[in-house]
Amino acid sequence: MKTEMVVLIAAMAVVTYIPRMLPFVMFRGKELPPFVQGVLKNVPYATLGALIFPAVFFIQEDMIYGAVGAAAAFGCAFLGANVILVVIGAITVLSAYSYFF
Repeated sequence: MKTEMVVLIAAMAVVTYIPRMLPFVMFRGKELPPFVQGVLKNVPYATLGALIFPAVFFIQEDMIYGAVGAAAAFGCAFLGANVILVVIGAITVLSAYSYFF
């Protein structure tokens, strides 16, 4: 392997390691305000919604699949399930829906 390639890989490792390590160093022993904790707790749901919600409107086969999957995901999230259970719940409901209908 060329020296330039090794240096490039090492530089990429440092650049990706710093943003991951920095919060641990900066916030060691400190407590975040409750508002910030609440916001950070909802980030996975917001990200999931931003990634999946547009697909509900652009599904090609049958619009009802998008509506059923979104309703299942919203229901699971409303009941307080974590992100993995929301995804698994929507997949389970859509699997059952496609099997029976």
